[in-house]
Amino acid sequence: MNNLELKKIANDVRKGIVTAVHSAKAGHPGGSLSAADMYTFLYFEEMNVDPANPDKEDRDRFVLSKGHTAPGLYSTLANRGYFPVEDLTTLRKLGSYLQGHPCIHIPGVDMSSGSLGQGISAAVGMALGAKMDNKDFRVYTLLGDGEIEEGQVWEAAMFAGHRKLDNLVVIVDNNNLQIDEPISEVCSPYPIDKKFEAFNFHVINIDAHDFDAIRAAFAEAKATKGMPTCIVMHSLKGKGVSFMENSCDWHGKAPNDEEYAVAMADLEKIAEELAKEA
Repeated sequence: MNNLELKKIANDVRKGIVTAVHSAKAGHPGGSLSAADMYTFLYFEEMNVDPANPDKEDRDRFVLSKGHTAPGLYSTLANRGYFPVEDLTTLRKLGSYLQGHPCIHIPGVDMSSGSLGQGISAAVGMALGAKMDNKDFRVYTLLGDGEIEEGQVWEAAMFAGHRKLDNLVVIVDNNNLQIDEPISEVCSPYPIDKKFEAFNFHVINIDAHDFDAIRAAFAEAKATKGMPTCIVMHSLKGKGVSFMENSCDWHGKAPNDEEYAVAMADLEKIAEELAKEA
């Protein structure tokens, strides 16, 4: 896909995020929106996956370690064809399969997650298993920058670096905001890149909203041998919705009807601008 096609899909993913959280009257829009471009590239360009056969043995695996941003993953999976986009409005509702955090029974979800810090350990295990079984699938995991304050993250990183798991890509969504304050004021994990380098990772810093940079980073990760890769993506929390951007207020709450209308108007305006580029 070219960049314009990816931008259009990412905007649709953002519409799905806002719609799902508004319908649920709960959820986490901010960190879902900041990662929407990365989700889009992973599922529409990077990973070897097949919505018609979501459990195929040789598929690439993805673990959403920051599981509270499930609306972003769900919207991406729906737009990729794993399940109907219309089902996004059932998020968190009684009887819905789209729970507040990813669960492995959902088509396209490779690991149940939500307890912060644990997802990367599961991804490391998958990558090690692939090596032991001589499989060539790759494993990707997305962490929040607040999440990496968890000690388990660094235990997993130590193990991955020691075992030279070059089939593993750890992605850190560095939007600098967690639930109530900037990460730099809560328990600063900076410098993120140098920390992962100390655990024997190849580290790449990118603009999270630049598809050329995202594409180049994954190509570099595939070319890196003998060590895992960490992509630190510098992002804008709430990206695409004017009143949510760079605000920790929108870490974990849903827009009301009036706010939803503004958010969708913002995203529709982006869609119109992208249509003019075609």
